[in-house]
Amino acid sequence: MNSVQTRSAERALSGGTWLIVCGAMLYSILTVTPLMAKHTAEKWDWTAPILPLVVDAAVVIVVKLDDVLARLGGNGGRWPITLRWMTGLMTLALNTADSALKKDLVGVAVHSVAPLLLIVTAETSLAYRRAIAAAVATLEAQQRAERERREQAARERAEQARAEAREEREHAAMLAREQREHEARLAREQAEREERQRREEREARERAEAAEREARERRERQREQREQERLRSEQQARQRAEAEQRERAEQAARERAALLERGPAEVKLPEDEARRIVAAAFASGLSVRQAAELCGWSVGWVSHRYAEHRDPAAGHHAELAIAGQ
Repeated sequence: MNSVQTRSAERALSGGTWLIVCGAMLYSILTVTPLMAKHTAEKWDWTAPILPLVVDAAVVIVVKLDDVLARLGGNGGRWPITLRWMTGLMTLALNTADSALKKDLVGVAVHSVAPLLLIVTAETSLAYRRAIAAAVATLEAQQRAERERREQAARERAEQARAEAREEREHAAMLAREQREHEARLAREQAEREERQRREEREARERAEAAEREARERRERQREQREQERLRSEQQARQRAEAEQRERAEQAARERAALLERGPAEVKLPEDEARRIVAAAFASGLSVRQAAELCGWSVGWVSHRYAEHRDPAAGHHAELAIAGQ
C-alpha cells in the first residue's frame, strides 16, 4: 500500500468516525433533553439541552485528540482513556435512563445502540489509527532502508568508477610518459642533425658576411659622404629659414606695436580689425579690459578671444555655445 492509499483510508476512517459521532450526538440530545426537562425545575426547563451538549462536547474532544495523538504516534496515558470511557458511559446512562426508569427493556436496548456504537467506534478508530500509524512508520522505515541501500550501492558504483578512472589516468599517464621520452630522443637526434647543419651554414654565412661587410663598409663610406653633403645643405636651409622667421617676427612685432599705439577706440571697430588688435594685445600681455578699450568691443567678447588664443578648442566650443544662445 502506498501513501496515497494510506491517506485515503485515513480520510475514510476519519469521515466515518465523525459521521457516527455527529449522529450519536444528535440522537443523544433528542433523547436526553426530555428526560432532563422532567427532572429540572419548571422555570429552568430551557437548560435541559445543556447537559447532553456538555457530555457530547467531551466526546468530540476525546475523538479529536485521540486522532491527533494517533497521527503523531503519541500516548496520552490513563486520563484520556478514563475520559473516553466516562463520557461513553455517561452518554449510555443518559440515553437509557428514561426507559430504565419505566422498566422498558426494549427502550433500553434501542436507546443503548447509539452510545454503545459511539464507544466502540471511538475505541476501534483509535486502534485503527494506531495500527495505520505503525504500518506507515514501518513502511517509511523500509523505504528509508531501501533508499539507504540504493545510496550505498550508488556510492559503491561511484567509488568503483573513480577507481577505474584513476587506473585509466595512470595508464594514460604512463603511455604519455613513454611517448614523451620517445619524442625527446627523436628531438635530440633531430637537434644534433640541425646543429651540424647550422654549423655548416654558419661557416658559409660567415664567409658571405665577410664579403658583405667589405661591400657594406664601402657603401657606408659613400653614404657618409652623401650624408655630410646633405647636412651641409640642411644647415644652410635652416639658417635661411631662421633668418626669414626672425624677419617675420620683427615684422609682426612692428605691426602689433602699430596697432597698440593707436590708443583707445572711440567707436566699435570692425570685427576683423578688432580681432587683430586683440591678438596683438594678447601677445603683448595686455589685460582684457585694455584690449577692450583698444578695439571698442565688450569685455566678454574680448575674454572669449583671449580664451581662443589660450586654448583654440575651448574658444571654439564657447563660440558655438554663444551662437546657440
